[in-house]
Amino acid sequence: MSSFVASHAQSLRGTIKVPGDKSISHRSIMLGSIANGVTQISGFLEGEDALSTLKAFQDMGVKIERKGSNVTIHGVGMHGLKAPSNPLDLGNSGTSMRLMSGLLSAQSFDCKLHGDESLSKRPMDRVIDPLSSMGAKIDSQDGKPPLIIKGGHQLNAIDYALPVASAQIKSCLLLAGLYAEGTTSVTEGGITRDHTERMLRGFGYDVESTNGRISLTGGGELKACDIEVPSDISSAAFFMVAGCIAKDSDITLEAVNINPTRTGVIDILKLMGGNIVLSNERVSGGELVADIRVQSSNLKGINIPKESVPLAIDEFPSIFIAASCATGETVLTGARELRVKESDRIQVMADGLDILGIENEVLEDGIRIRGGEFCKPNSVIQSHHDHRISMSFAIASLRCQHEIQIEGVDNVQTSFPNFIQLANKIGLNIREVF
Repeated sequence: MSSFVASHAQSLRGTIKVPGDKSISHRSIMLGSIANGVTQISGFLEGEDALSTLKAFQDMGVKIERKGSNVTIHGVGMHGLKAPSNPLDLGNSGTSMRLMSGLLSAQSFDCKLHGDESLSKRPMDRVIDPLSSMGAKIDSQDGKPPLIIKGGHQLNAIDYALPVASAQIKSCLLLAGLYAEGTTSVTEGGITRDHTERMLRGFGYDVESTNGRISLTGGGELKACDIEVPSDISSAAFFMVAGCIAKDSDITLEAVNINPTRTGVIDILKLMGGNIVLSNERVSGGELVADIRVQSSNLKGINIPKESVPLAIDEFPSIFIAASCATGETVLTGARELRVKESDRIQVMADGLDILGIENEVLEDGIRIRGGEFCKPNSVIQSHHDHRISMSFAIASLRCQHEIQIEGVDNVQTSFPNFIQLANKIGLNIREVF
């Protein structure tokens, strides 16, 4: 098990490009594998989560070649997947398990999905229940992994209202809907990321989206296409916050995905007074991208708008660091989903902020943070093997005069394998110790 030791730095300068979008990397492997023809992917995220998805489809008979971030998939068509000889190990990736549950529920073979200790604690009944109503047969450990999915069952379309705003549940049901009899519809109560819908259309599949209701009819086919994966805004968020809180900063993040269902972190930081400017906006591979310039900012506490919560759900750990450096109080509510991520991100971040001397109050569905000064930690910070917790506390070193040690950072490899190199390139001072 390794740790980060982050030392004080206050000047950030330079231009960097963060790795490819994890959500799009996952989906490109899944859809490319069941498409007809050869799909070429550039900018694929070489993190452990996305590689877990890639290996799982290789294990199901799909020929996939990878040279760094360039991937070639020889699609086998909608019904060409083969039974894996062993259980599919999805590591730490909840996205892989939830989305693949929908896809695999419609196959002719049985399979078992499992993962690491963290993934084994994450709730899967939120996809098991609606899939069961479509006719899927899935066994679990009280709604948690491992999952045993029984093949050979015809799925029937459903009309499903999401109980929580979740792109993973929506995407799972749409992937199952590709194979279902009839038209599957998912109704959202709030906006969630729409990468699955966009990519399905890119593969030539008809998807209708009207007033928060997404529908597709089973029985069609996917046609291979080329995909350029933009930089991941969730990874860029750490540097957006870093640029805002550093005393002397001027950094540019190139070609970042600014899909409108993902830009909550930008909106929230701007509301707090963040000095953030987007330029060179364009469309790449069906997704909106832009270069993002961030400079030192005088942040102020805010009540985070509830409509921004689902648009920034993965970025809140870093936003909590921004709130800790702001003047006044920041209040987040309506974010119960944070409690069932790789860790209980509300409680784990609160525990770390306590160690750094930041006044906070944990709420049932959020947190209240009063901005202040980071003091000398009296013990190390435990990330609970959550990659976003680890990286968030690493950038807090910009405003802490003392070293911050973060334990259990191994899972940073799941989403951002070159985090330390890029961070230190623009002026942070982080080292990994074993």
